[in-house]
Amino acid sequence: MARLKRTSQSAQNAQIRANALAGIDPNLDLGNGLTVPAYQASINAISDPEKGSLAAYNGELSKLDGMLDSLENQESALDDLSGRMLAAVGAKYGKDSKEYEMAGGTRTSERAAPQTQAQKAAAKAAKEAAKAKQ
Repeated sequence: MARLKRTSQSAQNAQIRANALAGIDPNLDLGNGLTVPAYQASINAISDPEKGSLAAYNGELSKLDGMLDSLENQESALDDLSGRMLAAVGAKYGKDSKEYEMAGGTRTSERAAPQTQAQKAAAKAAKEAAKAKQ
């Protein structure tokens, strides 16, 4: 799933204020370096679609999404290979062999047989009877 791209509420609010200040005077100078052009340059440093920090950040997120997709594909291929390796050991040595168990499989003789509904009900009743005797 792709990461959500970010927007900047601060840059949007600042742009609204810059437009209002430019309405007073496009070259408004409030002293100490507080000018409308300098203010607009600070806004553009964040929100410019080609050079701004926000665009760079969102671009890096897209690259990370691509890297994550690649990693997940590699993991899927590795999981498939692991399953094939275990199946090959089972085919060569048998699924009830010590080699199959050493490779990470469960021997067929060690698997529990599936229970029917009647067997499950009987086991539950036996447990309840044992509790009642205590």
